[in-house]
Amino acid sequence: MRPHPFSAYASDTHVLQRGRKLGAEDLQLLLLDMLAQGDGHGYELGKGLEARSGGAYQPSAGVIYPALNGLEQTGLVQAEREGNRKRYRITPAGRERLGTQHERVVLLWTGMRHAARKMEWIRRALAGEPPPDPDGEQGGWLPEFVAARMAMKRALLLRTDADAAEQRRIAAILTRAVAEIDTVPPPAGSQPPSPPMKGSRKHR
Repeated sequence: MRPHPFSAYASDTHVLQRGRKLGAEDLQLLLLDMLAQGDGHGYELGKGLEARSGGAYQPSAGVIYPALNGLEQTGLVQAEREGNRKRYRITPAGRERLGTQHERVVLLWTGMRHAARKMEWIRRALAGEPPPDPDGEQGGWLPEFVAARMAMKRALLLRTDADAAEQRRIAAILTRAVAEIDTVPPPAGSQPPSPPMKGSRKHR
């Protein structure tokens, strides 16, 4: 039987663990980004984070509400009491903070979607299913793309004890490779819009 193209990922069992942790500041940035699309309750924001990350991040109430309270105390969001719940809204200061961290927010969302995609391909590998079609609706990684990434990781790992001269040589190679990759802009979907939260109110 031919090995599954992504069977090498099956050893990365840590990726299958749910509820991946984020630093407090990173979580607050993602919450601000969600609130920039429209205000919402804590539960809605948590479900929105889960949906937008493709299931890679499933925050509990125990992390969502302290993060929102921190944003409220620093004036980055406002909270309006609605019965037993609070509806949160981003403030001008919150939008300003978000604007200064745009690239970081993009990288956070992209990293979580990457983890979700990897989790799905590991699941397929363990189940003996074919990988997603790169040209299909869900998209996917070509086997040669995955093989190239794994070969690079292996090559770098084997040179972890390289001397200074070798490190400089490798750094120059990687710098040239990154520059060549960056000659083509990232896909337009690098930061998709947040899914609308139930009952959310948009603000201009």
